[in-house]
Amino acid sequence: MRLNRWARARSPQSWLTAVGVAAVVLGLTAAANAPARAGAGANRGRETSRPSPRGKPGPPGFWYGTDSFPVTVSGSAPYSEPQIGGKYGGYIGMTGNWATWQHCGGKVAWSDTNAADADTNFSTYHLGIGTGVYWFMGGPGVDPHYNGTTAEAFAWGQQQAARTLSDVAKLTVTYPVIFADVEIPGNAPGISPAADNGWNSVYTSPCSGKVSKNGIAASVDRADFNGFFDEIARNSNFTPGVYSSAPVWTSIFGTGGFSHIRHTFEWTYLGDTSSLSHTPDGWCLRDTSTCAQFYGGVTSSDSNAVMWQWSGGGGTFNGFGDFDQIDANRTPA
Repeated sequence: MRLNRWARARSPQSWLTAVGVAAVVLGLTAAANAPARAGAGANRGRETSRPSPRGKPGPPGFWYGTDSFPVTVSGSAPYSEPQIGGKYGGYIGMTGNWATWQHCGGKVAWSDTNAADADTNFSTYHLGIGTGVYWFMGGPGVDPHYNGTTAEAFAWGQQQAARTLSDVAKLTVTYPVIFADVEIPGNAPGISPAADNGWNSVYTSPCSGKVSKNGIAASVDRADFNGFFDEIARNSNFTPGVYSSAPVWTSIFGTGGFSHIRHTFEWTYLGDTSSLSHTPDGWCLRDTSTCAQFYGGVTSSDSNAVMWQWSGGGGTFNGFGDFDQIDANRTPA
């Protein structure tokens, strides 16, 4: 759901009072080592062998899906993945956007139709994962109460997660991971007035688009992420996860301890392609050397690598929309 292309047209202890680095360290430990939690939906669907457009069987438990803005799914149920074939295995939509929440920007990348199609395949035909969600997250620099502290950043992350859970309560969500969308969208009119979503710069107000200060400490950025993670993990039956890419993640959190998110469920968009001619077979595109690239210390061999937006994100506009590869084998039960 990387947004550059849209411009052309995605234990309560004393840590509450121990501010600063203490809050970050606790959140860092929680995010890095949190176990998988029970999901909110029914058991995920699986198939033993998924026919590919070329007739080759795909790896057991992998599904094709779409995300964000609508992609036309034609035919009758059980539905097939648009354009490339195979079963339609899931839809992941933007349940909310920090900018819309703050009354600037009017676009939320959600499709009722795609969600309904995915839910039909999941609930009626036991295919795929149904519908999942992500929150388009704001960094500390677009917090209306920004003061440069980790305590305030943590609270800002918690507030975004609380709004996410409020939005989710109004939807049918069967996939048990809620993703924090951590990205730098560039020019994204109607989606974000802040070119970096407030991760690397502080803005005069959330909606102004005007930078008042360049540079935010990685510890403060991480406190924001930790607050989101902590709120989802402690106050819902969902598991917190993250959508990002290696370059974006590093530009925000650096390469030190604040960047490490081992054991956190990840959705990536690298390496992505604008072509639909080579479909995924597991974590690589068929007959190519192009494979999914994860971040924060997670690799495709880790059990927390669960989704790959292999086309349509990162500026790789394919003419149709965002296409995903989903590993249901690794989805929390």
